[in-house]
Amino acid sequence: MANKNDDLLKRLLATFRVEADEHLKAMTSGLLALEKTPSGAEAASIIETVFREAHSLKGAARAVNLAPIESLCQALESVFAALKNGRLPVSLPLLDLLHQAIDGLDTLLASDPETVSTIPPPVAALISQLDLAANGAPPTANTATVPAMETSAASAVPHISPAIGAASGTVRVSTAKLDAVMRQVEELLSPRLAARQRALELRDAASTITVWKKTRTQLQPALRRIEHTAARASAVGGSPHGRKEFMKVLEYLDSEHLFIATIEERLARLNKSAARDQRSLTGMTESLLHDVKEMQLLPFASLLDILPRLARELAREQGKEVEVAVQGGEIEIDRRMLEELKDPFIHLLRNAIDHGIETPAARAAAGKPSHGAIALAVSQHDGGKVEIRFGDDGAGVDGERVKAAACKLGVISTEEAERLNDEETVALAFRSGVTTSPIITDVSGRGLGLAIVREKVERLGGSVSVESHIGVGTAFHLVLPLSLATFRGVLVRVGERLCVIPAAGVERVARAAVQDIRTVENRETIVLDGQVVSLVDLCGVLEMPRPAAREVPTHAPVIVLGQNEARVAFRVDEILGEQEILVKILGPQLARVRNVAGASMLGTGQVVPVLNVADLLKSAVAQVAAPLAPAAADRPAPGVKQAILVVEDSITSRSLLKNILESAGYAITTAVDGMDAFTTLKTEAFDLVVSDVEMPRMDGFDLTARIRADKRLAELPVVLVTALESRDHRERGIDAGANAYIVKSSFDQSNLLEVIRRLL
Repeated sequence: MANKNDDLLKRLLATFRVEADEHLKAMTSGLLALEKTPSGAEAASIIETVFREAHSLKGAARAVNLAPIESLCQALESVFAALKNGRLPVSLPLLDLLHQAIDGLDTLLASDPETVSTIPPPVAALISQLDLAANGAPPTANTATVPAMETSAASAVPHISPAIGAASGTVRVSTAKLDAVMRQVEELLSPRLAARQRALELRDAASTITVWKKTRTQLQPALRRIEHTAARASAVGGSPHGRKEFMKVLEYLDSEHLFIATIEERLARLNKSAARDQRSLTGMTESLLHDVKEMQLLPFASLLDILPRLARELAREQGKEVEVAVQGGEIEIDRRMLEELKDPFIHLLRNAIDHGIETPAARAAAGKPSHGAIALAVSQHDGGKVEIRFGDDGAGVDGERVKAAACKLGVISTEEAERLNDEETVALAFRSGVTTSPIITDVSGRGLGLAIVREKVERLGGSVSVESHIGVGTAFHLVLPLSLATFRGVLVRVGERLCVIPAAGVERVARAAVQDIRTVENRETIVLDGQVVSLVDLCGVLEMPRPAAREVPTHAPVIVLGQNEARVAFRVDEILGEQEILVKILGPQLARVRNVAGASMLGTGQVVPVLNVADLLKSAVAQVAAPLAPAAADRPAPGVKQAILVVEDSITSRSLLKNILESAGYAITTAVDGMDAFTTLKTEAFDLVVSDVEMPRMDGFDLTARIRADKRLAELPVVLVTALESRDHRERGIDAGANAYIVKSSFDQSNLLEVIRRLL
């Protein structure tokens, strides 16, 4: 058993060294950038990035028992927390101290793990200075350096994939070489797509020749009649020279017919050859890509083996008892995915033990076993996806404490917090800095863990959601692709540009009739499968200029994207189809571009952006869709005021709405309830109705339904302004036929006027 654990630790150390190198490089780059930009929004972003790198390196060091590195990272975290909160200013002495700490980490990483089981004195001095700096003491120059420690050849384990001895027919291959082969195989997708495009172009050319030949054949009888007419004319004294010239033309047309037939035959042969070559290339590339993918697969167990031991250590430090159960460890996934998932898994484990699992005494008082249970289940789904469920039977997430923490941090306002449902409240825990921990510990309390989890998972093309019940426990659901290689995407046209949307995030495509688009709280919506879905313009979300429309369309193509509980319909100009694509990163200069995950090359050679589904859904939250037709298209002639009927039983609210709308240039008539309004509509003509919902005799819902049932009034726009903000009330308003639904708690007169301008 000891030998098995030693071998596992060696493999983990080899992986850790490669990962730690990346963290150190990112931290060094961040400090250099911070020196150039010590303040402002850009500096805050840099501090957040380096903060996360130190946090992740600390967790990785804990997993392989490198306490000195963990302690030094903890001290670095404290400094960056002070910088982030504004308690500590950026200064050159502080940056010098931080660089010394990075050098200390670098030296410790290059040392034999057996020689750094305890904290060396120079590292202890660095930690002490960092702690003082985090508490506001001015940094002092430190001339001490961490001495280089002896390393042995036996401890320098290269970063290689697990392998079996030569007797079993396997060899050790450097992961760098394996990755290089994988990239080259993936690059074969471009010539494969190009070959398919050439085959299609040849087929189109052959079809064009066939159509031309058919037209040419239809002209043949007319040419023969002209020939006979010319012959008769020559026989009765016409010019023989003219007939001779005409016969040359006819002979050329006959020979042209034979020439075209030859070209048609050659095109047919080329078409068959191109199709055969394309099928052959497709088969070979798919087979080769499949084989190389298989070489990259590793079982989840190679990652999950570290979790039980890490859980035991974390629980002991907090006086808790935890049992970890793992299912599905035999399922294989891309090795590159496993390496990226290590940080999220460690963060989820820490979160469960620190925030979820109670102490034995608290569990006994709640009637639970003294041992907390953490269950991790991996299952494979159709479509090349894997689902991971990470759950605990702890205390669950206290929604009110999460809201309070988010409000205190300024993530949301108090009014917004009150409108959140349970699922939306729990999701706040994924926001950077949001934590319910009363104190900051070496395990958690900084509000970074779950933010890193979501960021990592979404970067891998996956999604993460959480469900929690007070006193029962919390469960995280991660859905990920099995591989980082090629995937399928939906090609769409947005304005004059083509874009690719990963098919994994697409729920469905549809065509929405313009008359079915409704406005609810200043947002366009459509009804799909009996549910109200927000509709936004993808061109507007991407901040692209929209060309002037030649005509107002009757239907709009929409593509519905979904992730976790979010579901939004995006209006596009054209949906061109689905195809396999290869995503290429944009390079270090464009490492993070909002709404864009990378780029891909089509078979035509055109480079198109690959959109980021998670970013699009976030951008859509703040995006108010533009109308399909110009708002001013149906404006009345100057000097003619549009008539609006305001229906409101409250004198104060009625006067407020009347003043707002009259100031905007509308002619206003008022009614005290739905019955009064419907009587007025029978005797006078109006361009729009603005109505409250809760009124005596006839409420706004019934008034709207009566208007829609009347043939003369059926097309009259209706805007409901009400204090009823539940989803059921909004859907009832839409069912009744309202064109817009504005909640008074978030009332803004500019929103009301914008909605009215759209509808008139």
